[in-house]
Amino acid sequence: MNASAPRLTSPFGAESTAAEVISGVDLTGRRAVVTGGASGIGVETARALASAGAQVTLAVRNLDAGARTAEDITATTGNKDLRVAPLDLADQASVAAFVAAWDGPLHILVNNAGVMASPEVRTPEGWELQFATNHLGHFALATGLHAALVRDGGARVVAVSSSAHHRSPVVFEDIHFRERAYEPWSAYGQSKTANVLFAVEAAKRWAADGITVNALMPGGIRTALQRHVSEEELDRLRAQAANGAELLWKTTEQGAATSVLLAASPLLAGVSGRYFEDCNEAVRGELSARTGVAEYALDPEAAALLWQVSRDTLGSRD
Repeated sequence: MNASAPRLTSPFGAESTAAEVISGVDLTGRRAVVTGGASGIGVETARALASAGAQVTLAVRNLDAGARTAEDITATTGNKDLRVAPLDLADQASVAAFVAAWDGPLHILVNNAGVMASPEVRTPEGWELQFATNHLGHFALATGLHAALVRDGGARVVAVSSSAHHRSPVVFEDIHFRERAYEPWSAYGQSKTANVLFAVEAAKRWAADGITVNALMPGGIRTALQRHVSEEELDRLRAQAANGAELLWKTTEQGAATSVLLAASPLLAGVSGRYFEDCNEAVRGELSARTGVAEYALDPEAAALLWQVSRDTLGSRD
């Protein structure tokens, strides 16, 4: 995102739904992947894309839940071209298997799945779970599917971040909390910053391939993402963040709207490397509880470093 570039706005806002954003858009012949497509805003993101005629693959850990979601989406949209495929982003073998099984072009990749504020857990490689899932898994998926994204041109990658990125930059000196004490929200925050930095660097690297990459904050939505967060903790965080003002929750249909805007709206054609909230580009450097994008999340040097660190961590050549 160029600091001097005009802020991009749309006719939609915080209360807009995914169905409203997708209205009038034709995705016939387009293929989409939505990670975490069987729960929360992933369901409504997939539903909107399917309603516009796209072939949608739900990339999920729970295949039964994925199958039920696919049936529901078909029932509500009439689109029978729903697919379900196994994907565990914390397991690099699972990511590699998904990539290897993919055949043909890919036009829309929505990196939606995630884990929030989990207890300290490490992958078999010793990586902190939230960074491994929210960033490294999606990094491996997107770079692994790069050739598919290039094939037809005009592909879009969407990285679902969060205003929680305000809580922490990527701490390159100790990403995996090997030296510092583990703190769930700091770990979540740096993983969400990583999502934005991925969009910044991928936008630069893949511009010549016709691929656009953007990040977003979906809003405050009550979903399974908060399964590790108690009601008491949520109440405390709401009170702390609101500072006397009311923080409103979105429905899942509203929460999916910005993802769908970035994934499919002609209003975003050619737009890349930016961070959105409430269906509009966020204001840079002006941070509140749920709005604004931190300068460090858009730092091109940090974005380039994160790409290199991610490649080195995964042992990849992308």
